[in-house]
Amino acid sequence: MVQITAGAEKFINELLEKNQKIGYGIKIYLSGIACSGPQFGMSFQESATDEDVVDKSASSFNIYYDKDTQEALEGCVIEFIDDPNFGTGLTIRDPSFSGCSSCSGGCR
Repeated sequence: MVQITAGAEKFINELLEKNQKIGYGIKIYLSGIACSGPQFGMSFQESATDEDVVDKSASSFNIYYDKDTQEALEGCVIEFIDDPNFGTGLTIRDPSFSGCSSCSGGCR
């Protein structure tokens, strides 16, 4: 199960409303593995497919993902960021990931 911060949930609710997707949830998918860990994508999704895990971590919408993504999401947190250096939006972060040995100086 993934965790979601209040700020991220609020941001997603605003996106759902702005895009006229009230009643939809979000689909999280694994888009690759990089030095900084798993990379994820997100999209709106109206309902679960047969392959989806339905995560009710958010109080106002469902989060959907497949079994492979579920494994990569274990322990991750969906957060809203508003940073002048990195921009505004959502990030999925694994607080326990410390980088990999092939990086000089470690990954962030």
